[in-house]
Order: sequence, then structure tokens, then C-alpha cells
Amino acid sequence: MPEFFHRKLERSAIGFVLAIVGVSAIGGMVEIAPLFTIDETVEQAPDMRVYTPLELAGRNIYVREGCYACHSQMIRTLRDEVERYGPYSLAVESSYDRPMLWGSKRTGPDLARLGGKYSDAWHVAHLVNPRDVVPESVMPRYGWLQRDNLRIDDLGRHLKAMQRLGVPYTDEMIENATADAMGQAAPDSGYAAGVAERYGEATNVRVFDGEPGRLTEMDALVAYLQILGRLTDAAHATDAVETGALDAAPAETE
Repeated sequence: MPEFFHRKLERSAIGFVLAIVGVSAIGGMVEIAPLFTIDETVEQAPDMRVYTPLELAGRNIYVREGCYACHSQMIRTLRDEVERYGPYSLAVESSYDRPMLWGSKRTGPDLARLGGKYSDAWHVAHLVNPRDVVPESVMPRYGWLQRDNLRIDDLGRHLKAMQRLGVPYTDEMIENATADAMGQAAPDSGYAAGVAERYGEATNVRVFDGEPGRLTEMDALVAYLQILGRLTDAAHATDAVETGALDAAPAETE
């Protein structure tokens, strides 16, 4: 029986190493080459804003509790996904995510367009006991988030770390991170005005968990969930343009 080529190659250490290097180089170029055109492939979003300190804290809790293992945050360009979840996801929408949470497994639904879809009270009830609002849900309970106070003394360092990774937080945002976290969940406090000033008038400023006077991890997570898909309107603008183009296209004649 003739000996196969790969068996001969495996006995030659130098040849095998060269083959590995060659295959790795091809794979590396496939991964690296697209990065040279990233400025042309990533959309522009002049209205893009960063996460507030409270929303960033909520995102950290989302990652800590492993929510990304069952929920994706990337709507594909497939028709059934767009009809169910909304406009397909754009790369620019994740430009401030470190790390990105696109995901691929959907034990639960995609959350890319969750912001504003449900009320704060719905989210709180859902997190405390998912079966109360979705009887068929297999999601675990997260009731302790409403009991645990949110740590906010280190939020400035969190923003500083994100700034070093390229997220455009200003030094003023970093300096006021703790106050802004308190102000976003306390609209009647003296800190609330600073949140709108630094992050925009459209920023959600309210008592997210329904319990004024105390800042909890539930406040942070609900604040994060309510901003998903709303950091920029780029995807909705793209969807409107494409829909308009289809509507304007002349009908085919037989």
C-alpha cells in the first residue's frame, strides 16, 4: 500500500513546521486583511453616544451574571429575524462595547433592540421571577439584584479603563461618574441635571427599580437593558432608507 503524502510530511519535522507556518499565515491574512478597510466598512453614526456610568455598571452585571450565554445582541440580515426583532445590527452599534456581546446562542430572544420595548416595571418583574410575565420562560431568577446595593465608588476607574480602550469618555465624565450614576436613578436629586448635560437630554433619568432613595444593582441592569439598540439611530435610518428605496422602485410588468 503506498504511503500517503501527509504521513511522509509528519515524519519531516522541518517540512511539517513549514506547512504549519504556511497555513497559519493564510489564516492570519484572512483575519487581518479586512482590518485595513475597516474605515470603509464600518458605518458612520454622528449621533452615537457612550454608556452612562449607571448603564456601564448594568452592562458589567449583565456580563457577570452570564446573560450573554443565552441572549445574543446581533440581529442578522435574514428576513425572519428583521421581522421579529427589528432592523438588522450594524457594526457601528458595537463600537463602544468592550467586549462585544454579539453572541450566537439564543436560549432566550435577541436583545439588540430591547431598549424601550417594555416598561421598567416589566423588566423588574421579569428579573425577579421570569415566569410571572413569561409563563414558558426557562430563565433563572435574579431577585437579589433588587436587594443588593450597587457599588459606585469605582465607576470612575471603569470609565477610565474604557477611555484607554478608545471609548471617548471625557475627563469630566470620569470625574463625575459616581455622581452621575446616582443622578440617573434619582431624577429629583441635584445630580440629575449633570447626567443630561454630559450624556444628552434623551438620556433615561428615572427610578428604574421603582424604589427611590436607594441605588441597586437592579437599577443598573434595567438602565442598561433600556438603552440596548438606542445609543444611535443609525440602524433605523438605514432601514428607513432601504424600505423607501424598495417602495420607490417601479413595479415589474409581465
